[in-house]
Amino acid sequence: MSTSEPPNWRHCAHGADPAADPVGCRGIHVPGHTVCFAHLANSDRDAYLAGLAPGASIDHRGTTFTESLLDALLNALRDPATGNPRLGGAGFESAIFEGEAFFGSATFERDAVFRFATFKGDAAFESAIFEGDTIFRSAIFEGDTMFRSAIFEGDTMFRSATFEGDTWFESATFKGNARLRSATFQGDAVFDSATFEGDALFGSVAFEGDAFFGSATFERDAWFESATFKGDAWFESATFVEADSVGPLVCAGRVVLSGARFGGPVTLSFAAHRVECRRTRWSSTAEIRLRHATVDFAHAVFEYPLTIAAEPDPFVLTDGRQLAEDPFPSAPDPGVRVASLRGVDAAHLVLADLDLSGCLFVGTVHLDQLRLEGACTFDTAPPPVHWRRWPPVRFTERRVLAEEHHWRASPPGAVRGWNVAVLGAGRAGPLQLAPVYRALRKAFEDGKHEPGAADFYYGEMEMRRHADDIPRSERGLLTAYWALSGYGLRASRALAWLGAAMLLTVVLLMAFGLAQDTPKQTATGTVPAGGGKVTFEIDKDDPRNPTGNRFTGKRFEKALNVTLNSVVFRSSGQDLTTAGTYIEMTSRLTEPVLLGLAVLAVRNRVKR
Repeated sequence: MSTSEPPNWRHCAHGADPAADPVGCRGIHVPGHTVCFAHLANSDRDAYLAGLAPGASIDHRGTTFTESLLDALLNALRDPATGNPRLGGAGFESAIFEGEAFFGSATFERDAVFRFATFKGDAAFESAIFEGDTIFRSAIFEGDTMFRSAIFEGDTMFRSATFEGDTWFESATFKGNARLRSATFQGDAVFDSATFEGDALFGSVAFEGDAFFGSATFERDAWFESATFKGDAWFESATFVEADSVGPLVCAGRVVLSGARFGGPVTLSFAAHRVECRRTRWSSTAEIRLRHATVDFAHAVFEYPLTIAAEPDPFVLTDGRQLAEDPFPSAPDPGVRVASLRGVDAAHLVLADLDLSGCLFVGTVHLDQLRLEGACTFDTAPPPVHWRRWPPVRFTERRVLAEEHHWRASPPGAVRGWNVAVLGAGRAGPLQLAPVYRALRKAFEDGKHEPGAADFYYGEMEMRRHADDIPRSERGLLTAYWALSGYGLRASRALAWLGAAMLLTVVLLMAFGLAQDTPKQTATGTVPAGGGKVTFEIDKDDPRNPTGNRFTGKRFEKALNVTLNSVVFRSSGQDLTTAGTYIEMTSRLTEPVLLGLAVLAVRNRVKR
């Protein structure tokens, strides 16, 4: 309301000055007088107060109250039976309360109107009862404001109100609709244990301090569209009975939903720095759409499908405008990171377009039924080769869980590149990680993403190879399997071993396996004395071991022929020495196996 225009009621005009203040005092006339309550003569004021009784309606619009003046008014309305003020209709529109305004335990039997009122000191309405509608629209509270344990039986309106100090609605009960749209809370706002039996409308509210809704109950809609939290938003242990949507809202700090309960289908839309949903319970389907956030979902409980998804573009409001993200003006990546899924039953969980590089999975139930949609990313192994140590270490490029990073980085002398700073990773080791990798592998396979599943199979085999609960012989086999072909997933490794085996076979054949010369055939027979049939025996000389220059081009060609035939499990037909025969037998056993491992690795990487 403009101060340069007169109000729409007959006002006091005390102190009016045509040049400086043409309106003067804006207080409404006290009935039977031409001035407001603040400017009544003492005798007239005493007479007016003596005429009031508990439950009387009062109208003091535009009046300026000092502490003593307000106390005198409320004392005149005090009920002898309870000792508390009891008002009928209360008109305090545009009133100014210069000191502390104490309405504690007062009862407003009809509408209480504080529209455009200004409270320059603290305002206390603790345990007050508002039986009609309550209107604080565009009111200004310059001090702290207390509505602890207040009961609002009708509709409550704080639209566009400004709370410059801390505000307490702790344990308040709103039986009608609570409308706080476009209100501003410059200090902390405390709604702990408040009960909203009607709609709770916090659209476009600005919370500049922390906002506390711990253990609050929202029985109908909880409307926080376009609300802005510059501090933390605490909804710990809150209950949302029928809310079908919360947000979209913006929070520069944390949105804490730990221990909260959602009774019906709901959509949560947050652009926040962090979202904590530890032990949160959903009793129906739910969708959580996030931007910029890190979400902690440890031990959350849901009985129906629940989706956590990253929203690539700013949220769109019901009027078609995009949600302003002022706390994140320079954030280049609105991506969403998952911190933990520990203790979650993932049978009904869908993750879409999330960063899982720091996610803790150990302890997740039914992880094999987890659905991964879109571009969900995991952490990777450190750079491939580390030469500045002995022996040099080479890591295979693959997806790696955060817990494996922590496990590998923890021992003294660990290779640099593994991330030890994984919060909450605890003592998870190979025994705990092997089933996690196995379950994620199955989840990828069920999603027809076989190449993606290969990395988790590799991780599973790595954990089995390092686990303490398997026999040493089995661990040796796994080590050989890893060294030869990367568990059947690294074709380059198998082909390298195949090339080395072929080269070794060629060298050994040239050195020891090929005969010096082609053995000559010898025919022997005996002619009977009386004539008759002659029988010949044809034999071949034993191949002679090579002497002299063994590494010639001709011998290389023969050795290569033997080796290539061995790869495809065929005999070359070359004349070999005894050593050469065993060399060929060995190569015919090992080289086809290595070729098969290489083919298997290629198939595992390209099959669908």
